Amino acid sequence: MPKIFRAIGAMTGTSMDAIDLAYLETDGRRTLKFGPSASYPFSEEDRALLRRAVAAARSLKQRDERPGPLAEAEYLITGRHIDVIGAFLQKNNIDAATVDLIGFHGQTVLHRPEAGLTVQIGDGALLARRIGIDVAYDLRAADMAAGGQGAPLVPVYHRALAEASGVAAPLLFVNIGGVANMTYVEPDADPIACDAGPGNALLDDLMFAQTGRAMDEDGACALSGQVDEAALAKLMDHPYFAQKPPKSLDRNAFSSSPVAGLPLPDAAATLAAFTACAILAHLGFLPAEPRLIVVCGGGAHNPALMQALATRAPCPVRRAEDFGWDSQAIEAQAFAFLGVRSLKGLPLTFPTTTGVSEPMTGGALAWAG
Repeated sequence: MPKIFRAIGAMTGTSMDAIDLAYLETDGRRTLKFGPSASYPFSEEDRALLRRAVAAARSLKQRDERPGPLAEAEYLITGRHIDVIGAFLQKNNIDAATVDLIGFHGQTVLHRPEAGLTVQIGDGALLARRIGIDVAYDLRAADMAAGGQGAPLVPVYHRALAEASGVAAPLLFVNIGGVANMTYVEPDADPIACDAGPGNALLDDLMFAQTGRAMDEDGACALSGQVDEAALAKLMDHPYFAQKPPKSLDRNAFSSSPVAGLPLPDAAATLAAFTACAILAHLGFLPAEPRLIVVCGGGAHNPALMQALATRAPCPVRRAEDFGWDSQAIEAQAFAFLGVRSLKGLPLTFPTTTGVSEPMTGGALAWAG
């Protein structure tokens, strides 16, 4: 019988809203036993520093450079993970000695696959020493070094979820974080995946710029507005949507300039529609139309995004919770799963998910001892 690993996944997405943690017992293949999960929001001061780090990262040429606020942000990200993982273990009465591994994503501050450059800040070695648990980290770099996009990484976990659940295939997982990504799953095939569009990023940035709030809570602003079809058409007139998968995006790949000058509710409604239309624009690249779209990530909790998807999609759109999954925890669970696969030397990415030439493992391992 394959060894079952006890792992904690730690995910900080491009929305820069929180650290998500999830406990998972898995063999890195099909066995999935879910444990507790939690989300630890960043303070507004933390978010401000992370925004400065993302802005500073635009000038990076080497992935190990940490100029200006990047070094400060890396220290912050590592320290916050040390704090929240310790709190998570204590709250859930989990002895660190019983945990085999932490799958640590870090905070993405730059992702430029065309330049072979991806940067996730966070010190995996320091995290391992301070928490006392081995850490698998830097999970994107090997794929990019082999010519892949380095993203998305979660599809292999989406496939495991589908196989473990028995949900009818083909189905499409859509994860809406700062960037939206999608995974097409059908039986006896490698997953097909790509980054699909702006996710929450443009809408979050709009709300922050105009109201000082980090996001459109409960989609209230977008739901009160009307979609400007002319502005939506301009947003969709982007060469990315004609590019065949596999492909991936930086958080700042799109501009919201077409909605400039619109009343805030209309601008928010239009950006929510853009997120939905960007996702659905990729259905034509799939081998067959999915029978079902399953939405996870923070965007699954935004009624405006869910409504925009449901009214435009050619098939039913459901939240992960409808199948007993926790949409907020799926990416953190995925990094626990990916950490175990990295430890076992199993593939994390595939030609159909990142464009790498062959199935590719990856990641670095930091020992606690």
